[in-house]
Amino acid sequence: MNKLVVSLSPHVHSGDSVAKNMYWVIAALVPALICSFISFGVGAIITTALSVVSCVFFEWAITKFIVKSDKCTVCDGSAALTGVLLAFNMPSNIAPWIVVLGAFFAIGVVKMTFGGLGCNLFNPALAARAFLLISFPVQMTTWPLAGQGFGSYLDAETGATPLALMSQAFKGDVNALNQLPDAWDMLIGNTGGCLGEVCALAMLLGLVILLVKKVITWHIPVSIIATVFVLTGILNLINPVQFANPVAEVLSGGLMLGAIFMATDYVTSPMCAKGQLVYGIAIGALTVIIRTFGAYPEGMSFAILIMNAFTPLINQNFKPKRFGEVPAKK
Repeated sequence: MNKLVVSLSPHVHSGDSVAKNMYWVIAALVPALICSFISFGVGAIITTALSVVSCVFFEWAITKFIVKSDKCTVCDGSAALTGVLLAFNMPSNIAPWIVVLGAFFAIGVVKMTFGGLGCNLFNPALAARAFLLISFPVQMTTWPLAGQGFGSYLDAETGATPLALMSQAFKGDVNALNQLPDAWDMLIGNTGGCLGEVCALAMLLGLVILLVKKVITWHIPVSIIATVFVLTGILNLINPVQFANPVAEVLSGGLMLGAIFMATDYVTSPMCAKGQLVYGIAIGALTVIIRTFGAYPEGMSFAILIMNAFTPLINQNFKPKRFGEVPAKK
């Protein structure tokens, strides 16, 4: 009997799969999801559930009736993950129809138009956030305060977020930074903002899960956070009245969510470690620039989307070493 079997690579499989990695990312988001439920109550539940169901539905409907493919892609977890991340980029009191519209844009326009998972140029959830932020700026920037009870939803009390106070300080309000929550409150999520901005500690726990399971590497999140910390630290040393301290900058807004869960998206981030470091440093620098000088207090989303567009160029200049490659002689 001939035991020699000739087949295409890979000849050895690690056990990884798209579905496995997607569901591990969702699992890593569970601590932050629980914190958002505790902070914003039923509004967080409605927004997250509606976003996930809408994303899964639109991917199924487009695959079946427009692409007309027999292959079911909704079970790989990518649509559900997009739904969770989209919800994490919206306030808990957002109108349900805006959530559905955002889900349609994320799946129908950003993902499926380019050919589905693996072909999209931009992160679907972030592109949908940018679309909604430009289209509905008032609804997308009305932030419920955390800890108002489980029953609050559309009637939730709203207030300024830490990033809004930092923006006011840069514009000349000398008392704005004195109103910032302390580092502990921002670490445990006792602040207003998007669902994914409430608890930096939960995000860090998610990072540990992803690193331990080897779903991502440290290069992108660490380079982003370190860059923001260093640059904002320099600004704070120059003018502590106008610029917040670097710890507050790192713990506020969507920095942790973006650095850990969105900038590390396999499809839209560079392939090799050197490229990922360049990508992360650029995102961190752009975030500081947009937060400081831009019209919107939060720059993380736009920074990641800009660098998504540069990912093919980074991959072209920072290529992973080929298996078995011998260095060229000088």
